[in-house]
Amino acid sequence: MRRLRFIDVTLRDGHQCLWATRMTTAMMAPILSTIDRAGYDYVNMLGGAVFDVCVRYLHENPWRRVEMLSARLSTPTDGFLRGQSLYTFELFPDDIVELNSQVLARNGLKNVTVYDALNDNRNVEVPIASAKAAGMTVTAVTVYTVSPVHTDDYYAARIRELIALGADRVGVKDPTGLLTPERAKTLFPVVMHAAGETKVELHSHCQSSLAPEVYSEAIKAGFHYVHTAVMPLANGASLPAVEDIVERAARLGVETSLDMEAIAEISGYFSWLCVREGKPRGRVVAYDPSLYSHQVPGGMISNLKSQLQTMQMGDRLPEILEEVGHVREDLGYPILVSPFAQYVVTQAVLNVMQGERYKTIPDEIRKYAMGYYGRLAATPSKEFLERAEVEPGVLANERAGTHVEPWVPRLRKALGPAADDEDILLAAFYDQELLAPLARETFSYSYHTSPLLELVQYLRRQHEVGELRVRVAGAELALAR
Repeated sequence: MRRLRFIDVTLRDGHQCLWATRMTTAMMAPILSTIDRAGYDYVNMLGGAVFDVCVRYLHENPWRRVEMLSARLSTPTDGFLRGQSLYTFELFPDDIVELNSQVLARNGLKNVTVYDALNDNRNVEVPIASAKAAGMTVTAVTVYTVSPVHTDDYYAARIRELIALGADRVGVKDPTGLLTPERAKTLFPVVMHAAGETKVELHSHCQSSLAPEVYSEAIKAGFHYVHTAVMPLANGASLPAVEDIVERAARLGVETSLDMEAIAEISGYFSWLCVREGKPRGRVVAYDPSLYSHQVPGGMISNLKSQLQTMQMGDRLPEILEEVGHVREDLGYPILVSPFAQYVVTQAVLNVMQGERYKTIPDEIRKYAMGYYGRLAATPSKEFLERAEVEPGVLANERAGTHVEPWVPRLRKALGPAADDEDILLAAFYDQELLAPLARETFSYSYHTSPLLELVQYLRRQHEVGELRVRVAGAELALAR
């Protein structure tokens, strides 16, 4: 019997979509051994928003999260990378991308999932090659959207490109939940044919409420892996619930081999955590046809609502969302995933506030139109190009990473010999004032988290001494460097 495999996203996309990415490592630690028993093939625990929130708001060192979770979980860990942009919106040089792969592998990550927001797969060449050189496996995904140019043949071509680049697995990433069962019936067989012998994954959000039905179509088409979260952190803007997809697979005669008692324990823990932390549980949303016009991800709509209310413009949200659809069409149908979701929404807000389209155009949008970030799916409209005064795609003939000079030598010189590779990367991603709280990081643990082992690891990292003696519960422990 065919077996469907599962990637858990509870520790990454689940809380990213429902809790504004505010789950701390300490909240994760008590349930890790149960997650290990569940039978997942991978546990996805890192992505751009997780990395950024760790630094900016939680004041956690993201490298330590990767290290701890990878050490505590025997299930392989996975991290999402935004192609040449890694965790942020910026385009990084090849040497930073390569060093990032080395640091992730050194900290125990086993698999990276890479994508490019424009589906210009030249932007995942270096992430794929460097991850494999560092000893990790690679899932490479193409990002789904709805437009006249994003056809089934378009996606088949992208899948073939990813396989040619050396991806171990390929997949479809639907960040806004735009896939419908009807479209899946035509698209998924084409994707499977293009993939050939390569295993295929599906990652789709529930914002339209249709994702569980779409997952059923993926199972019928023969997809090998699906991304899910446990029930309390599923649905809404998150992904389908693992409990639901296991039942659907069983009805379709497909084996899953997950430990459902462990899954129930994990769901119980996160239900309790929702109550303890005052955080929302995922809920099935009502179908909203306007989603297919503006295509803005749910988490971003929530942030936009809050920002508009602060500006006393909350009543203009429908007008802005309608304008997003116009801007996206004018810009050649960019996919509304970071960073282009932010760019398009910003332009729409400017248009509405100023009462005139493209009176003000941010530099990032001009760079996008010129092909600085990669090849566009379609040529922007004449109206936009005239107002922006740019030549479309003029920079897209070369891979985007070639526009950026190497950074590592400059950063090593600026930071001095005491800086290690992790320091170099953090300095590439963030200003020093944002990193200052990480330097003051204090160590805390609970009885749930193998405290003696983690204390030893922490002290080895933090103290550059020939020998360090630690008294733990009356016993003396010597650590030699």
